[in-house]
Amino acid sequence: MEQVKPRLLLVVPMLHQGGFERVCVRTARILRNDFEVTIAMFSDADIAYDINGLSVVNLDVPAQDGKLKKMVNVVKRTVKLRKLKKKLRPDLTYSFGPTANLINVLTPVRGQIWTGIRSYMDMDNPSKLKLFAKRSDQVICCSEVIAHELKEKLGIENTEVLYNPYDGSQIAENAEKKPVDMPDFTGKKVIVSMGREDDCKEFWHLIKCLYLIREKVPEAMLCIIGDGSFSEYKELAEKLGIADRVCFAGLQKNPFPWLSAGSLYVGTSSMEGFPNALVEAMSCRLPAVFSNCMSGPAEILSDRFEDVVGKQEVLRERYGILIPVMDDQKNLDPNEITEEEKQLAALLEELLTEEAKLQELSRCAKERADQFDDRAYRDKILQIAGLSKMWYTTGALTKWESCRAGFFLFARHGRALAG
Repeated sequence: MEQVKPRLLLVVPMLHQGGFERVCVRTARILRNDFEVTIAMFSDADIAYDINGLSVVNLDVPAQDGKLKKMVNVVKRTVKLRKLKKKLRPDLTYSFGPTANLINVLTPVRGQIWTGIRSYMDMDNPSKLKLFAKRSDQVICCSEVIAHELKEKLGIENTEVLYNPYDGSQIAENAEKKPVDMPDFTGKKVIVSMGREDDCKEFWHLIKCLYLIREKVPEAMLCIIGDGSFSEYKELAEKLGIADRVCFAGLQKNPFPWLSAGSLYVGTSSMEGFPNALVEAMSCRLPAVFSNCMSGPAEILSDRFEDVVGKQEVLRERYGILIPVMDDQKNLDPNEITEEEKQLAALLEELLTEEAKLQELSRCAKERADQFDDRAYRDKILQIAGLSKMWYTTGALTKWESCRAGFFLFARHGRALAG
């Protein structure tokens, strides 16, 4: 029997640097042997990910400022996505992020609709979440904490947890491709953090921590990887007299050589969904220290996250160290050092001067990162969709599998399934 693949449409606002954008592209690559995959995006500006070989459609309705223009954008995007769905006739449309979710649920042409909740910040709009959930077949959550809160606080039951995927072998291969303009960190103990210039990442804390440990760990440096000018942070480093110890790597399509050159990965975010950068760093064997913010870090660094999530104390867990969420009020005054910054600096100093602890944390970090592999991600998507792995290897469905896949596949594949 000739194998007929179901059609998958992935909807994303853009493919510039960001967590769910990376997951969207990874999803397309992981599932292209199982589905006919198309990515639809609202704008093709500043694409940061490799889309070679993928089917990508630019709907060409970029973001606009102003309430009226935003409303017009919703209409334009709805019209264009509906037209695309009628053309492609997808069996499943999976959207990433609030803006894509809205247009997805407003265009119920055919097939299943999945909406992706990719950040704890999405929880700030309960009415929109209820709208998504009501019109979705599945609400896909990137963490157990988000799924739990959707059920407990909003009564949303049609949730599934799908952790982000990582290809450890590809990350290792990319880590070997050192760019020619990358500084030589030989002999340095580099604290690495990654993320775009966004206040919720709270990079100012790390700069002040580096200042505090500069004398006892003279070989310590800080490397921040991510998009943005970081002009305020550069000025802060200048005022503290440590500008030569802080490297702003900028947006890197291949951040893995930079991560691999580090000694320690530290995240001070006040809010996350499932921090990709953290797992990517751990895959590069970087020992991990991360704020115990909502929602993903505790699930990544601890094997008892239900007991530790949200606790505001230093927790030395199996796969890394959780630290309290720090003050989220941006403070670029070089003369003001908080107690929480002093406490984090003491922890960093301890780790950077005790090689045995770093080595053990490095081993545990890689062990944990390897658990978030592509195969587990693929299998979970097929399970949620009601599709059988056997169907993809044999080209046929059992009677039970046909019942499970029923409405999802019948419209397009009825003749093929009948044989």
